[in-house]
Amino acid sequence: MWLKPEEVLLKNALKLWVTQKSSCYFILQRRRGHGEGGGRLTGKGRLLDSNVHGLPHVDSASVPGSQVYSPIACGRINQHWDWLEQNLLHTLSVFDNKDDIASFALIAEETSSRLAEQEEEPEKFREALVKFEARFNFPEAEKLVTYYSCCCWKGRVPRQGWLYLSINHLCFYSFFLGKELKLVIPWVDIQKLERTSNVFLTDTIRITTQSKERDFSMFLNLDEVFKIMEQLADVTLRRLLDNEVFDLDPDLQEPSQITKRDLEARAQNEFFRAFFRLPRKEKLHAVVGCSLWTPFSRCHTVGRMFTSDSYICFASKEDGCCNVVLPLREVVSIEKMEDTSLLPNPIIVSIRSKMAFQFIELKDRETLVESLLVRLKQVHANHPVHYDTSTSDHDMTSPVFYSASACSEHRFGGLAVESSQSQQESEKERSSLPQPESLTAIFQSPDSRLSQEQIKISLWNDHFVEYGRTVCMFRTEKIRKLVAMGIPESLRGRLWLLFSDAVTDLASHPGYYGNLVEQSLGRCCLVTEEIERDLHRSLPEHPAFQNETGIAALRRVLTAYAYRNPKIGYCQSMNILTSVLLLYAKEEEAFWLLVAVCERMLPDYFNHRVIGAQVDQSVFEELIKEHLPELAEHMNDLSALASISLSWFLTLFLSIMPLESAVNVVDCFFYDGIKAIFQLGLAVLEANAEELCSSKDDGQALMILSRFLDHIKNEDSPRPPIGSHHAFFSDDQEPYPVTDIADLIRDSYEKFGDQSVEQIEHLRCKHRIRVLQGHEDTTKQNVVSRGHSFSARRFKREHMMSCYWEQPRPVASRHDPSRPYAEQYRVDGRQFAHLFQLVSPWTCGSHTEILAERTFRLLDDNMDQLLEFKAFVTCLDIMYNGEMNEKIKLLYRLHIPPALTENDRDSQSPLKNPLLSTSRPLVLGKPNGDSIDYQKQLKQMIKDLAKEKDKTEKELPKMICSLCNASPTPHCCLLVSPHS
Repeated sequence: MWLKPEEVLLKNALKLWVTQKSSCYFILQRRRGHGEGGGRLTGKGRLLDSNVHGLPHVDSASVPGSQVYSPIACGRINQHWDWLEQNLLHTLSVFDNKDDIASFALIAEETSSRLAEQEEEPEKFREALVKFEARFNFPEAEKLVTYYSCCCWKGRVPRQGWLYLSINHLCFYSFFLGKELKLVIPWVDIQKLERTSNVFLTDTIRITTQSKERDFSMFLNLDEVFKIMEQLADVTLRRLLDNEVFDLDPDLQEPSQITKRDLEARAQNEFFRAFFRLPRKEKLHAVVGCSLWTPFSRCHTVGRMFTSDSYICFASKEDGCCNVVLPLREVVSIEKMEDTSLLPNPIIVSIRSKMAFQFIELKDRETLVESLLVRLKQVHANHPVHYDTSTSDHDMTSPVFYSASACSEHRFGGLAVESSQSQQESEKERSSLPQPESLTAIFQSPDSRLSQEQIKISLWNDHFVEYGRTVCMFRTEKIRKLVAMGIPESLRGRLWLLFSDAVTDLASHPGYYGNLVEQSLGRCCLVTEEIERDLHRSLPEHPAFQNETGIAALRRVLTAYAYRNPKIGYCQSMNILTSVLLLYAKEEEAFWLLVAVCERMLPDYFNHRVIGAQVDQSVFEELIKEHLPELAEHMNDLSALASISLSWFLTLFLSIMPLESAVNVVDCFFYDGIKAIFQLGLAVLEANAEELCSSKDDGQALMILSRFLDHIKNEDSPRPPIGSHHAFFSDDQEPYPVTDIADLIRDSYEKFGDQSVEQIEHLRCKHRIRVLQGHEDTTKQNVVSRGHSFSARRFKREHMMSCYWEQPRPVASRHDPSRPYAEQYRVDGRQFAHLFQLVSPWTCGSHTEILAERTFRLLDDNMDQLLEFKAFVTCLDIMYNGEMNEKIKLLYRLHIPPALTENDRDSQSPLKNPLLSTSRPLVLGKPNGDSIDYQKQLKQMIKDLAKEKDKTEKELPKMICSLCNASPTPHCCLLVSPHS
């Protein structure tokens, strides 16, 4: 048997090396006759990247079964072998075929190791990351967040595989019985995300896009998967489609750094802020199981302690049993007590109103107290407030505080008075002085029904003695019942401040409102014009707003808020809400109550798209289906009810219910949040369900509900009834039955009060996806013709890809929801060139790219290197459907400046050669692969244009003089046609 020369050389060379360690990928060898220093590390396969820390001269990864060896490293061989065992061997084993192993670049291993370190199980995550990158070939910026094993249903057939959730996409991979299945669904394309069931499984996750539905099941922890999906879809959609008012948490500002832990923390943060109605900037630090001593029940109540930047909060395990909100600015000390068998791990939190809260059974008490003390010191340093202890603890007035930055009431208007030029201006300037008391106190009209009011005040005073009277009071079911009965008018404004925690903002920002009033005084812009237009439409039936005193206070509050928050500025319905706040609170208090409502309690309600209100309308529809199925079945399209009830949510029933009754609804809203509006809306629909089911159209349903709401009275109100907006609904032949507001609110709590804050927030998250996508689709249909809907989708996808993986520009520079839809999305030159090749009919071989560059320069009027969809689709319309002379004009403009530049990549630029040079014929592509010469095509276009011109230019009829019957002359007195 003869051997080839190269085989002889290889056989002799191998005898010089002794194998010490080996794997299916690498071999560690030592040269015969040498010690440890003469080793080498080899692998089998192709030459790969060598940029890996700790492994110099990396040459390849191996392919099992191959006899080709490549040197990888020399020197410090054992150290390199250990690195391979710990970092690389395990990763290479996850590949499904040998080619993937051979082409795997080791530089990716360094990246995957860095990302995997952030996860709970780094090794498993590293494996999943390698597979994800190999299977879907996304750019490196596409961050994998987490992964799950599951089944994807294709009809009635389940496909077992792996679900990968990244920052911008949901991906699924399956390889079963020789068939490969890959799914890539961008989060921004998902229109509905829900838990459902099918014939085979009781619990699945359904993903709905514009064209398909996909069901996923067989998860080990379906609750966790669904929550992560919700968070990713919500964050991505709001980041890309709703960045007008949406502010990401600091940990989510950089999408490439988002982890599963970050998303779970965001969900906890959102629940915490919604449950206790705290500022959006408040960050949750810890959630600890504990028990709180409740003196009214004389026992410890089991629950959880929540600690954040500026608050310590407690929520009982039993929903609604006991909640406590302790702002750190109210806290005097936090102390550890002696640990005993009866009181394990106790701490005492003392507050300024001489109350103390005892918490026990706290795990890791030392760390918790230490972190609380650090934040307590920081809060007191940032907001030093000196209280006057002489203030009575038995009234509901706020503690007196003194600060060097505080502005007196006279200072607010002092500058304005000095600069007045006339008596009229002087009177207007004096109206800039904030009112020192509520408008109700100024415009009192005594009534005989004061005895019931005195009884309520007595009940509240008894409650304050037992449960506390400050923002730190124990909030129990008892106080909810008192609120449902209606808060006494003398306590209403103060309790609104406590329930919303606006009192903390008020005390923490002394002088802030006065400065805003000064800075916004006299400014004139579109917002102030809108405010002026609505001032006299705000509760015009109330005497407080029939004179300049109430109007001036309303103007100051609305203008100051618009100056504080230009993102919101001013929206209709804010005037009605603010008017009522001014009736029961001082002017500065009303301002901070408005801040609490707009920025915390009704998020995203007050902007030009009212996304928050639309989301709650969608949630309300689902609650109707759940609680009133017969009504939902009768009214197939619940959007009619949703449109009717929109004002219920935007104005908290203030615009459609008598004022003396509606303020009781506002009482419940400040205590229970949006939940109170949901349950009251359901109670209103249930009370009218029979009539609504017999209604024939939406107009009749509107009449039924409006008449019912107009006849809701408050028998306990100490004020006389005020005229209603809907008095025209009361002109019935027969008297309409009256409903007492206290009875209606009590029914709403008893029948529909089982909705928790967590459930409502989950429903909001679910329906926000649908609302954002629906808003996007509706707007697109209104501005994009049917023929260009495909182009619109392509254009938007290119825009989204730039948001996914390119970070040179902020997202806001590419997408502005406040602009018309056709001008919202923008792409750069590279993306435009890609789109041009896909959809333009003027594809011209190798010249297409140059033509795309020229078209982009021509359309980029403002030269910001970004192009709007409107300009893109207008150009496309000319190419497809334009008149012949429009096409020629566009083609001509593409061959002259500004489309044509001296730096044009075309070496035969018309700036250097004749425009129609035969040496460079421009070729227009055709579907069948043929081509037409530019000059021939141009000549044909000119001939066709000439023919069309001949058809349109007919010979004019000859004119004759009706008197002389001859050709017209200047002396003819009348010219007519032969047909006259």
